[in-house]
Amino acid sequence: MMFEVRSADWEARVRSSFAAQKFMEHLGARLTHVAPGAVDIELDLRPEVTQQHGYFHAGATSSVTDSAAGYAALTLFADGFGVLTTEYKINLLNPARQNRIVARGRVVKPGRTLTIAKADVFGVSETGDVHISTGLFTLMSVEGIKD
Repeated sequence: MMFEVRSADWEARVRSSFAAQKFMEHLGARLTHVAPGAVDIELDLRPEVTQQHGYFHAGATSSVTDSAAGYAALTLFADGFGVLTTEYKINLLNPARQNRIVARGRVVKPGRTLTIAKADVFGVSETGDVHISTGLFTLMSVEGIKD
């Protein structure tokens, strides 16, 4: 799908904003793909992001999912506008114990104030990908907040 990009330096803004997000740094998440309306974030399996059974914790999974959807929306926002999540729903489909997960955020419907995005998370390993979760997000474009 082709989207209207409202900022000449949209990619630099997204990368700078992600780099400034301390929680993603704390988790060890990496921004691995950025395109208009699309962002991928990866997270490696480490004890610090697991729950008591050794699977990725749903909180860690949900966090990278939310950021992937939010940054996908931000790729389409005009200069001077930041992004805030106003609502989301995540369905956890399978436990994840693969070497890493990748959250793929994609804009479904862009808007001036509200943008709808989805994000799917896959567990990635040598034996193949497993669909871990899927989410639907409403994201707000807010004037005056720093990217």
